Amino acid sequence: MTAIKHALQRDIFTPSDERLLSIVNVCKAGKKKKNCFLCATVTTERPVQVKVVKVKKSDKGDFYKRQIAWALRDLAVVDAKDAIKESPEFDLHFEKIYKWVASSTAEKNAFISCIWKLNQRYLRKKIDFVNVSSQLLEELPKVTEESVPSGENQSVTGGDEEAVDEYQELNAREEQDIEIMMEGCECAISNAEAFAEKLSRELQVLDGANIQSIMASEKQVNTLMQLLDEALKEVDQIELKLSSYEEMLQSVKEQMDQISESNHLIHLSNTNNVKLLSEIEFLVNHMDLAKGHIKALQEGDLASSRGIEACTNAADALLQCMNVALRPGHDMLLAVKQQQQRFSDLREHFARRLASHLNNVFVQQGHDQSSTLAQHSAELTLPNHHPFHRDLLRYAKLMEWLKSTDYGKYEGLTKNYMDYLSRLYEREIKDFFEVAKIKMTGTTKESKKFATLPRKESAVKQDPESLHGSSGKLTGSTSSLNKLSVQSSGNRRSQSSSLLDMGNMSASDLDVADRTKFDKIFEQVLSELEPLCLAEQDFISKFFKLQQHQNMSASMTEAEDVDGSSLSRQHSSGTLPPVSSEKDMIRQMMIKIFRCIEPELNNLIALGDKIDSFNSLYMLVKMSHHVWTAQNVDPASFLSTTLGNVLVTVKRNFDKCISNQIRQMEEVKISKKSKVGILPFVAEFEEFAGLAESIFKNAERRGDLDKAYTKLIRGVFVNVEKVANESQKTPRDVVMMENFHHIFATLSRLKISCLEAEKKEAKQKYTDHLQSYVIYSLGQPLEKLNHFFEGVEARVAQGIREEEVSYQLAFNKQELRKVIKEYPGKEVKKGLDNLYKKVDKHLCEEENLLQVVWHSMQDEFIRQYKHFEGLIARCYPGSGVTMEFTIQDILDYCSSIAQSH
Repeated sequence: MTAIKHALQRDIFTPSDERLLSIVNVCKAGKKKKNCFLCATVTTERPVQVKVVKVKKSDKGDFYKRQIAWALRDLAVVDAKDAIKESPEFDLHFEKIYKWVASSTAEKNAFISCIWKLNQRYLRKKIDFVNVSSQLLEELPKVTEESVPSGENQSVTGGDEEAVDEYQELNAREEQDIEIMMEGCECAISNAEAFAEKLSRELQVLDGANIQSIMASEKQVNTLMQLLDEALKEVDQIELKLSSYEEMLQSVKEQMDQISESNHLIHLSNTNNVKLLSEIEFLVNHMDLAKGHIKALQEGDLASSRGIEACTNAADALLQCMNVALRPGHDMLLAVKQQQQRFSDLREHFARRLASHLNNVFVQQGHDQSSTLAQHSAELTLPNHHPFHRDLLRYAKLMEWLKSTDYGKYEGLTKNYMDYLSRLYEREIKDFFEVAKIKMTGTTKESKKFATLPRKESAVKQDPESLHGSSGKLTGSTSSLNKLSVQSSGNRRSQSSSLLDMGNMSASDLDVADRTKFDKIFEQVLSELEPLCLAEQDFISKFFKLQQHQNMSASMTEAEDVDGSSLSRQHSSGTLPPVSSEKDMIRQMMIKIFRCIEPELNNLIALGDKIDSFNSLYMLVKMSHHVWTAQNVDPASFLSTTLGNVLVTVKRNFDKCISNQIRQMEEVKISKKSKVGILPFVAEFEEFAGLAESIFKNAERRGDLDKAYTKLIRGVFVNVEKVANESQKTPRDVVMMENFHHIFATLSRLKISCLEAEKKEAKQKYTDHLQSYVIYSLGQPLEKLNHFFEGVEARVAQGIREEEVSYQLAFNKQELRKVIKEYPGKEVKKGLDNLYKKVDKHLCEEENLLQVVWHSMQDEFIRQYKHFEGLIARCYPGSGVTMEFTIQDILDYCSSIAQSH
């Protein structure tokens, strides 16, 4: 065991700076006997770390490897199993319980004793020792000496723990000296007692030599003591001389003290004079205003650029003098009080002069701008305020001075500016919008009458039971639906030319021209308002020295929530709520100055919606673009929030336009006397989608259009099916087939991504109803033959074998020949010709599906022919019965019928 311990110390623990204190050979309880070693170790560096290490012999060789290590502080319980009866089993409770069986009880006791000592010495947390004999823990040295081999006892458990800590290994130098000494004595190994006796004799010889050396140095010690006595005598003589010198200098010291006190008083007087001069210079330098500045403040010309610059410099100098930080006590000086009063009087006088002058400038500007309104009365442009802003910005620094010195006058100027400019802008903007309305409608009278007069009436009014019988007299915003109906249905334009006879322009061309004209006018209105508002806001910020802070959360919520109805409407009230910051003050000033913009925009939007409800599409795109642009420039600006509010109205008009179209779909009634054809709202949807795609190309609010598409197409689908079910003149399958074919063609042409699913659905419905119509119609040309073979198939389905069907009385060969004779080639051709005429009556010319349907019927007829021949071959084998016409005959019949018509 000693050899193993030294090997483990050398190979495993020495490289990691650890000392091995105890070792026990163990195996796990109840399992296959795989031996390993549990080692108790401590680190050689401070702080000391105590560990329990599991070491296992490697499977690939005879060397040992470290498998797992636990910190001793993690050990909770040591269970020796039995305190009375000796047992090699014991448990260690770490994060889980490990059960061990030692190779001997002595090794187990030694290991537990070592753990107990390490716990007592190093750990604050005491480990619980369960089923361990108290005698074993109390008489540790005795148990160790009896149970552990001598070599192990000396290094691991012998003596107390201090002895363990004091043990040090021999270094290389010490080992070499011992080897040399042992080589000098032949009996060092064979006879240890003789070697020890020799070492003892040599030690006695060394002790004697040391004593003789000490006795030989006694004479030198006596000499040293004599020298020390002589040095003490010299020190006494020097102290006597120093005392006499001190008595001689006592009178000189008193004179020097008097001179020092006099110099201190002189220095103090000079210091006070310097400080007084510094204070006087400070007051003179910082509280003396030049005569030129005083004259500028009292009499300076506020109309010229040079006078404004002189007044600005004088006002800054006055402000510096008034704001100088006086030192303690200065405010008690009479001269300082008089100077401060003089500065206050100058400030009051100049503030009154400046406020009066600026008020006059505001009033004069209002008169000057009013004189230029006549120039713009016939043009869709707003007057330019840049010259006025340029002239006023010369006073910007003086306004900043007034804001910091007399906020009351500054606030009064702000209110006066808002009052004068709000009246000026109100006149300009109202005239501007009046011009826009005139350009939209032609004359002011026309714009006033527009709410009551229908713009265009569809020719469908002539027939109260026609397809538009219930909605023929549409006015205002619903007139656009009738216009779409006029454009899409060629057979319903008979009277529109008389109502819309404007040169050679058709109704569609006129609508496009009107809408393009409205779009340009609306865009020009927004393009004129945008720079006007931004320029005014920038001027207010610079002139009144207000900072435009970005507040993304408030502005984005107010400007982008265009689908809600709770946006702030302070613009129209004209009142100024309490201002919490300069940013809010800019916004409130803009609201007061431009309080008429939002009502005028709403009126213009209402007029455009009355002219043509489809104008809401143009307005939605244009307004959304301008809101987006305004938010990129300044999300918190007045323009951004105002346009955001107006965008709510535009979005509501757009939603109303969509709702009106859906409502008119639901109110459509069909004629009982004529075939249905393409339903008007299907053609209207095509027109709407084409127009919307051209307007919303690359638009920011594409999502609104996609939602409208979804609502409209669902309404179209539902109402097509509703009309088809109510149709009496035209078969239901024809109505569904033609209209869903038209819808599919429209969606395929426009390629609207959000309606891909509806496009597939329309195609499927068209295909299904085409097949249904073909199958239903083909049952009529060979009606008796169809009934005969349906009976044959019924018998087969009942269980009769196919070859036995001919023995049935009703289905024998004679009956089959009789039915076949009723359909010779001439009769079949006649039946197909009648079928072609009937299909032609059902289908409308607009969709041009006659040849498609006829080709499908030809294919279906051939399929039935082949089916009949197959039944004859299976059910009447060897009968020689055949049809009186062939597939080639069918192809010839169909081709000749199609060509003849």
